[in-house]
Amino acid sequence: MGDTLEFNEIYQEVKGSWNDGRLRFSKQNVVYKSSKTGKVDSIQASELNQAQWRRVCLGHGIKLSTSTGHVYKYDGFRDTDFEKISDFFKTNYKLEVTEKDMCVKGWNWGTAKFSGPLLSFDINDNSAFEIPLSNVSQCATGKNEVTLEFHQNDDTEVSLMEVRFYVPPSQADERQDPVEAFAQNVLSKADVIQATGDAVCIFKELQCLTPRGRYDIRIYPTFLHLHGKTFDYKIPYTTVLRLFLLPHKDQRQMFFVISLDPPIKQGQTRYHFLILLFSKEEELSLTLNMSEEDVERRFEGKLSKNMSGSLYEMVSRVMKALVNRKITVPGNFQGHSGAQCITCSYKASSGLLYPLERGFIYVHKPPVHLRFEEISCVNFARGTTTTRSFDFEIETKQGNQYTFSSIEREEYGKLFDFVNAKKLNIKNRGFKEGMKGKIDEYSDSDDDQHDAYLERMKAEGKIREEGNDSDDSDSGSDESFNPGEEDDDIAEEYDSKASASNSSDEGDESEDESAKKKKVKKVKVVKEKKERKPRKEKKQKDTGGPKRPMSAYMLWLNASRERIKSENPGISITEISKKAGEMWRQIGKDEKEEWETKAGEAKRQYDKAKKEYNESGGGSSSAVSKKESKKSGGKKEEKKRKSAGGEKERERVGNESFKSKEFIETSESSSDSDHKSKSKRKKESDEEEEEAASTPASSEEDSD
Repeated sequence: MGDTLEFNEIYQEVKGSWNDGRLRFSKQNVVYKSSKTGKVDSIQASELNQAQWRRVCLGHGIKLSTSTGHVYKYDGFRDTDFEKISDFFKTNYKLEVTEKDMCVKGWNWGTAKFSGPLLSFDINDNSAFEIPLSNVSQCATGKNEVTLEFHQNDDTEVSLMEVRFYVPPSQADERQDPVEAFAQNVLSKADVIQATGDAVCIFKELQCLTPRGRYDIRIYPTFLHLHGKTFDYKIPYTTVLRLFLLPHKDQRQMFFVISLDPPIKQGQTRYHFLILLFSKEEELSLTLNMSEEDVERRFEGKLSKNMSGSLYEMVSRVMKALVNRKITVPGNFQGHSGAQCITCSYKASSGLLYPLERGFIYVHKPPVHLRFEEISCVNFARGTTTTRSFDFEIETKQGNQYTFSSIEREEYGKLFDFVNAKKLNIKNRGFKEGMKGKIDEYSDSDDDQHDAYLERMKAEGKIREEGNDSDDSDSGSDESFNPGEEDDDIAEEYDSKASASNSSDEGDESEDESAKKKKVKKVKVVKEKKERKPRKEKKQKDTGGPKRPMSAYMLWLNASRERIKSENPGISITEISKKAGEMWRQIGKDEKEEWETKAGEAKRQYDKAKKEYNESGGGSSSAVSKKESKKSGGKKEEKKRKSAGGEKERERVGNESFKSKEFIETSESSSDSDHKSKSKRKKESDEEEEEAASTPASSEEDSD
């Protein structure tokens, strides 16, 4: 027997839904990895104290109990797997796997037993069903009844809403109510969030992108409380899957992303990610609401009672210590602009795509996280609207496709090298040798590891950039998409070297047809002249005059702009205008009258200065000088046109009267030629008259 036992398509029940994954038994631990979320459950071999083999709905299952009070159940085994698992547990864990039958009588009268995080309903010492108390959202009591309500799972078609237990009165102990005792046992293990006690720390007015708004975040020992103006959310730390800290492309802001499973809900909307946006310039001094001894005992040096630094560093540090999960940051990828992300669009919304060491994450609307292990293939496609950009398509093993469009062409080489280094299957290039490298299927999807192949590919990319040959080098491996490539195939019918026909008959017919086409002339339509309306002269701006006075709102805005910036750090110019408009509407009548008085005084000063300026003749003299210069310029242009026209006319007449000796042969030929030339000149003069009649006389009007 080997050192490990591995099983595929093993199911774990999560709030009423079956999630498949892979299970591995080794000498040191038991590891289960979910295929849906990538979450890894690891049980140390030294903590196992009980193992039960049971017949369940999906074949056979195993139930593992630990010394810490946790219970893990995995289903989907075959009947023949029992002997292998039993021998492995005896040899490596020194633990006996016992067979336990389930009760299938269908009776509704039995004994309720609380064993760790499970409520077991037994009939004749055989379990009929078990309820994980962590799924309980509410517990209500009646006279002789206890009602349990459960958290809902959106992935299930049918959900269990509530279960009611009838608890008969007890004659043995009259001091304690059995109904209350039952409810206390449920609530001690249930996932019922009660905000009792003081928060460890509070972060005020943090900007949140999803769900959108500004929230106060209260950090409690077991959950996170988001308090906004409209909605409140309570997030248990057990639902946090991953933490991401991502730098914005402008290098002035930071994203802090919290991945949640199950998501938080607001009506029919589900938020799988909580995204906070911070400015790097924001500083914070934080004091935890705990004694120094409690901080040291609980967080083991990860946190201290008094801390100071950037706001995003404080939030991420506190979350990392409480959730007990590492923070994922971008790896060694660097785009064309030097940033660790790529600007793109997903579902008609612009955002940023971050290539990580073990996946991709897109922020922010809607957020998408794709692990490499769930990606089937990727595809580089031409942009639909322009050749200056391309699309990056990702297809998952479940058949879902994600298209990130409008990526700049300069990012192609960097992204292609990254995908190639991570050994992902590129769809439009084919499957290359060496791509089927063995991947650790039970490793965490966010583990950061040094990749020598990635470093080599980056070195090659730098060499290509120095030689300005990045596009040519990619063309050999990527047939479907090569940015900058031009189509050289031209239709044969436009080829100037096309071979002529050998048939003389066909040549004669083509000559006749061309002669007929030359004879047919298009009849020119003489259009009537339309009189153009005289253009209105633009009012010349008088730069030397006094400036117009500002309104009361603009005077107030100039005085309050710096205060608005200080109260809202990181606010953009457009947001300043919106914020100022809201503040102006909320200002009282007395304060507005003060600014309107200032505006009225400025208006009176402007009227006085304008009157003095007009009396001194400042505005009229400049306008008269501009008109005179315009008229003199127009007369000069008209004289130039007339002189040029006279010279052309004299040149034409001189050319017509001159004849060389070579064209004079006999009296008859000369007379014939004179006759033909006269008729030709007459015809040309007629055509010129028609053209003159059909075209509008624009030169005269333009000169005016």
